[in-house]
Amino acid sequence: MKLRIKNKRIREACRIKVRRVRERSTREPFTDIEDARALAQAIVDTVREPLLVLDGDLRVLAVSRSYYLTFRVDRQDVLGRPLYALGDGQWQIPALRMLLEKIILERAAMDAFEVEHEFPRIGRRIMLLNARAVFYADHSHTTLLLAFEDVTERRAIEREKEELLKGVLLRELEHRVGNSLQIIASILMLKARTVTSEETRQHLRDAHQRVMALAAVQEHLHASERHDEIEIGPYLSRLCESLAASMIGDRRPISLQVLVNGATAVSAKAISLGLIVTELVINALKHAFPKDRQDGRVAVSYQIDGSDWKLVVSDNGIGKPDAAASPAKGGLGTALVKALAQDLDAKVEVVSGPGGVNVSLTHAALPSRLPQTA
Repeated sequence: MKLRIKNKRIREACRIKVRRVRERSTREPFTDIEDARALAQAIVDTVREPLLVLDGDLRVLAVSRSYYLTFRVDRQDVLGRPLYALGDGQWQIPALRMLLEKIILERAAMDAFEVEHEFPRIGRRIMLLNARAVFYADHSHTTLLLAFEDVTERRAIEREKEELLKGVLLRELEHRVGNSLQIIASILMLKARTVTSEETRQHLRDAHQRVMALAAVQEHLHASERHDEIEIGPYLSRLCESLAASMIGDRRPISLQVLVNGATAVSAKAISLGLIVTELVINALKHAFPKDRQDGRVAVSYQIDGSDWKLVVSDNGIGKPDAAASPAKGGLGTALVKALAQDLDAKVEVVSGPGGVNVSLTHAALPSRLPQTA
């Protein structure tokens, strides 16, 4: 009987104690200011992203553990210091200062303010800054929460995806352009077979050869792994092989040589050089050698020295006596070569005689630096 009474009193005392604790916790969340600070710091430390708590003067009141780890700094480097004095002054950005002051004055917010900087100890990083102000009931002070998100890897992945997509789209475009050129060439050849005028037939064949040369250029660019820089040697060799296959074949004893000193050029320049070589080689194969000529030779050379370069197309044919006296005159091919040379800021020289024709295009601040080609 006495044991049951004692247990009953203990249970009642426990219930009263629990009720008092609950009432006290409802009325007084923290017994003192230190408890509140400890809780606030614990909350800050649980945030995975770097976080600073600033006062109204943008001085650091609290720092998350992740901030120390991310920026590799110590407590004395951050706590109690102005935001703009941290590190090497990486946050001393006028636009950022204006936004933070606006948050304090107008109770606004800041989202995804991007900063790219070479940070001490961690190198170049891209950070997104987000800020919110905390206002208190008595309006006695303002606290600012400033969070940092490292998006360096994300931006690198995004750029890689953009470059990959750009490359895929470019290759698809080149493939379609190449197919279109092949179709155009086929149409020209079919048309040449149906016309009755020999002059018209010859013009259509010339157009067919030019389109096929363009298709060869496009095919080489499509096969190149780098679209910004093209190796001139393989590029011109491939182009001349295509011209030789369509214009020389096994019927004519003419050789077509390409001599290049391992140079490269941006794709736009390479295309212009290819078009020039196409016109000059076609012209040489059509007009330089009589049908009974047995030792015909056409040579294409490209030399480069720094920013200077020289392109030469020469043959050992019958020559063109009036070429040196009046190089500006000619047909569509001559006009095209002149226009492309002007676009490349190159000087055109034509030398012709009994030993053949030599056409050179020179782009040189100091012409003497480049060897003269006979």
